[in-house]
Amino acid sequence: MKNPDTVVFDLGGVLVDWNPRHLYRKLIADEAEREWFLNNVCTPDWNVQQDAGRPIAEANAEAIARHPGKADLIRAFYERFDEMMAGPIQGTVDILERLHAAGTPLYALTNWSAETFPIGRRRFAFLGRFRHVTVSGELKLIKPDPAIYRHVLAQAKKPAEACVFIDDSPKNVEAARALGFHGLHFEGPEKLARDLAALGLPA
Repeated sequence: MKNPDTVVFDLGGVLVDWNPRHLYRKLIADEAEREWFLNNVCTPDWNVQQDAGRPIAEANAEAIARHPGKADLIRAFYERFDEMMAGPIQGTVDILERLHAAGTPLYALTNWSAETFPIGRRRFAFLGRFRHVTVSGELKLIKPDPAIYRHVLAQAKKPAEACVFIDDSPKNVEAARALGFHGLHFEGPEKLARDLAALGLPA
């Protein structure tokens, strides 16, 4: 079987250090209270609905209706979204740059709200290395739906077998593998470099 020649990156947790706790440590001093808020109010399941295309205004209204006493903290989630991104994961950016320098076709597939993705676009110059960035909130499709992976393949004009897919979510990696991608679970830049090298890619 031929080695893959195209690489598809997830963004948050792979190239961008995104975590709501980067913001909410500033807003909620008590750790137990902070974790309660992020597990019961602005939860991962709530956030993923915006990644899938729900408008932020609608999301805020829904959450405030559930927790009216937390309205300011709820609004902060998207009003101060930039503060949830501590910066790039530099070791992975270095790998991206090496792949780009070698002429490897590069694509991105991210679960990200269409309303906040422009913040990342302005902040991270390395996003310019990708031939195309597939943003879930723009398509109203979300990983691990097979349709969003097929959208990436259509953009790349490549079969899945020619593509590596990198994500920090095991379920997203498994979905890609089921379609024929070479799926790599991201656990850190050092392991990623080894995994890519094993596939014959310049990492």
